[in-house]
Amino acid sequence: MDVFFISLGCDKNLVDSENMLGILNDHGYRITDDETNADIIIINTCCFINDAKEESIQNILEMAEYKKTGKLKALIVTGCMAERYKDEILKEIPEVDALLGTTAFTDIIPVLEEVLEGKKATYFSDLKQLPRPKSKRMLSAGSHYSYLKIAEGCNKHCTYCVIPKVRGNYRSRPMEELLEEASYLASLGIKELILVAQETTLYGVDIYGEKTLPTLLKKLCDIEGIEWIRLLYCYPEEITDELIEVISNEAKICKYLDIPIQHCSDRILKLMGRKTSKADLVGIVKKLRDEIPDIVLRTTLITGFPTETDEDHEELMDFVKELKFDRLGVFTYSKEEDTPAALLKPQIKASVKKKRQKQLMELQQSIVFDACSNNIGRILDVIIEGRIVDKEHVYVGRTYMDAPQVDGYIFINSEEELMSGDIVQVKVTGANNYDLVGELVKGSAKNEFAQ
Repeated sequence: MDVFFISLGCDKNLVDSENMLGILNDHGYRITDDETNADIIIINTCCFINDAKEESIQNILEMAEYKKTGKLKALIVTGCMAERYKDEILKEIPEVDALLGTTAFTDIIPVLEEVLEGKKATYFSDLKQLPRPKSKRMLSAGSHYSYLKIAEGCNKHCTYCVIPKVRGNYRSRPMEELLEEASYLASLGIKELILVAQETTLYGVDIYGEKTLPTLLKKLCDIEGIEWIRLLYCYPEEITDELIEVISNEAKICKYLDIPIQHCSDRILKLMGRKTSKADLVGIVKKLRDEIPDIVLRTTLITGFPTETDEDHEELMDFVKELKFDRLGVFTYSKEEDTPAALLKPQIKASVKKKRQKQLMELQQSIVFDACSNNIGRILDVIIEGRIVDKEHVYVGRTYMDAPQVDGYIFINSEEELMSGDIVQVKVTGANNYDLVGELVKGSAKNEFAQ
C-alpha cells in the first residue's frame, strides 16, 4: 500500500516523522509523494502557536477531501495536535480514522491494521514514556545534514508554552542509543549533525544525574564521517563552563549557538516564567564571545507578551541594539488556552504586536547587513547545498554561521564542479542582505575541512 506523509512543525517533529517512515518501510509500506494515489495519508501535526494549529487543521481538511475519491482508505493524524485536541478532531473531522499521541508514534503499524479493518483507532501513551523505535529512521529528503533528537519533553513550564502538556517532562535518550543513531546517519552520508531537543543543555540530568551534553559532544566528534556538529535550543541559564570549553576546543563543533531568550525586561521575563534576568543574559553573551571569539549567536524573541508596555518594547529594542545578535527571529505572542499567560491582562492588540515585531526585525536587519559586510575577505569552510539551476558555475552553500532552513546562504562562483555535501573553502567577496557571495579557493573542492 502507498503512504503519503506530511510532517508539520519543528525539526523535532520531523525526527518523529522519519522514525514512523522507517517503521512503515520495514513493514512493506511504500512511501509516495503523490497524495492523489495514496491508500493511506498520515499527518504529523504541530500546535505550538496559533499559526501552527491553523496550518495543521488546513492540511487535515485538505487531505480529508481525498476520502471522497474512494482511493484513500485511511487518514491518520499524529503528533502535538492529536495529543492536545483529540476529542475535537474526532468530533469535528469525521474523515479522520485514527489518532496517535506524541509518545505513541511507534504504534503506527497496529493503528493502521485496525483502520484497514474498518475500525476507528486512538493510541495515546503515558507522557512519561520515552518512545524507542526499533526500526532505522528513513530520512525524508536526500541531504547531507540531519537532526539528532537527544531528549523529549520539557521541565521549564514557561507560562506561554503548551509543550509540557503535549510532550511531557524532560526525558533524555540514553547516550549509547544516540551514538548508534549518529553512526547510522554517518553511514548514510550525513556530514552535519544538528542536535535538537526542547532544550539540549539539560541533556543527561534525568538519567545520569548531571548535565552530560559535553560528554556526548566529545563522543559524537569521534564518529567518522561526521564533519560538523551544530547545537540548537541551548537555554542560557544552563550553559556551563564545561560546555563552552568543549565547543571552543572541538574542531567539528560549529562555533554557533542557538540560545532562546524571548525577552530582556526583568518584569516580562518573570511573567514568562523564564529563569534568567537581563543581567544574566548580558553576562552569558559576553562570556561566550570572550571565550569563543568567532562564535555566532542566534536567539528568538516574543513581542507583545501580555502587559508588555511601550517602555518594555523600547528596552528590548535597546537590548538588541546593544548585544547585536548575529541571528535573530521574532514571534508575536500567541495566546494559548490552558496556559497561565492566557489569563494575564491586558492582552496586547494584534496590530501592536505586529508593529513591534516589524520594528525589531528592521533593527536586526541593519545589524546583520553590517555584520555580513565585515566578512568580506575572510576564507570560510562551506558545505555545499546545491547548484543554482539557471546560473552557470554558481553554487549555494552554508558556512558554520548558518543553520539550514532558518539562516542565510553563501553563493559561490566556481569553475570546478561541486557536489551537495562537499565541504570546501570559499573566499567571501561580497554581501547581499542576509547572504554572502564568494569564490571557491582553488583546489579546495578535492578536500574536506572541518569547521
